[in-house]
Amino acid sequence: MTAHGLGLADPERENALLVGIIEAISAGPAIDALAARVAALIVAATATDVCFVHVLDDTDRSLTLAGATPPFDREVGTVSLPLGEGVAGWAAYHQRPVFIMEGKENDPRYRYFPQLRGEDYTSMASVPMASSPGGLVGVLNVHTRERREFTVRDSRLLTSIGSLIAGAIHQARMHRRLAARERAHERFTEQVIAAQEAERRRLAGDIHDGITQRLCSLRFHLDAAMESLGGDNADRDFAATQLVRAHEHADLTLAEARAAVKHLRPPVLDDLGLADGLTSLARSVPGVDVRVEVEQCQLPEHVQIALYRIAQEALQNVVKHAGAGHAELTLRHREAEIELRVADDGRGFAEVAGGYGMGSMAERAELIGGQLDVESRVGVGTTVVATVPCASPSTIPRSGDRFGVTDC
Repeated sequence: MTAHGLGLADPERENALLVGIIEAISAGPAIDALAARVAALIVAATATDVCFVHVLDDTDRSLTLAGATPPFDREVGTVSLPLGEGVAGWAAYHQRPVFIMEGKENDPRYRYFPQLRGEDYTSMASVPMASSPGGLVGVLNVHTRERREFTVRDSRLLTSIGSLIAGAIHQARMHRRLAARERAHERFTEQVIAAQEAERRRLAGDIHDGITQRLCSLRFHLDAAMESLGGDNADRDFAATQLVRAHEHADLTLAEARAAVKHLRPPVLDDLGLADGLTSLARSVPGVDVRVEVEQCQLPEHVQIALYRIAQEALQNVVKHAGAGHAELTLRHREAEIELRVADDGRGFAEVAGGYGMGSMAERAELIGGQLDVESRVGVGTTVVATVPCASPSTIPRSGDRFGVTDC
């Protein structure tokens, strides 16, 4: 080791470092385990006192501490900084190494983290980790208690180490994303099955409690009428009464059957489409003045149904619980998203109440790949926002194209 640098003193130590990196890469796709092993190897190879491995999160907008040498290994996952902030964030954003011999607290790029005890270390080096297939994946930071002069060889060594492990970290990030997608797909499948079973139970209950009972009663009245036919005038009057009641039950049964079908698929969507269907829905809300602003959009059928049901449930909550005089219903394009928003000026609430149908609305939003956000303040009102990704943001009309059509 040179007196003031990080260079390896002999080929044997260089080979040992390479072997250690290869073994760390081969150990598995877990980012934290890989980062921890690499941090230890770097400290041993460079005669520094501590090493931090910061890795890009899945948003590619911030760095998260993924590995560190003791005693800072317990801080893994607790430190995060956006690209461009802090020395590591600056090195990542500009993809240029940073070397600070002393006085780092006076450097405008420096950001202090109490749990990392920066005051205990004098010199530091921050080097981006990047590879040709994956691009930037993170930053390596090394620190020394004593003042250290960093040389060109030091920079080359740390850059080489970063390049060696960047590909492995890129693959580990891809593996993590894939695992997250698989878990999301499993949850999605479970939610779909649960929603289907709940809908079947609801429909079965509607048929049993409503339509079936009506048909039994209808049959009773028809049987009574048939038995009375052919008798005296009193029997014929009784038969006529039974037929009238049978006719009433037939009308009620037909109405309940239509209601059950309507609950499965709102016919207004077939007749008017989502935008005009929402307008019609808003006009049917009793006792509340609903202002409507919607944009036409060609969405898949299941997405239209989900958004319509969310709006329907939200407006029902306005009527049943909000005590509002005014409400707003909007359907808009937001960059690569479709936003459905229902807001009221009602009484609001301090905490989101699960009994207000929030669970079913959130589930519908998740089932179509979106999310539901609810904001409410007591005495101010409630806002329900369902956001759904849109596949073709380039074709989305601007706010002035209120009734434009886009393929989403």
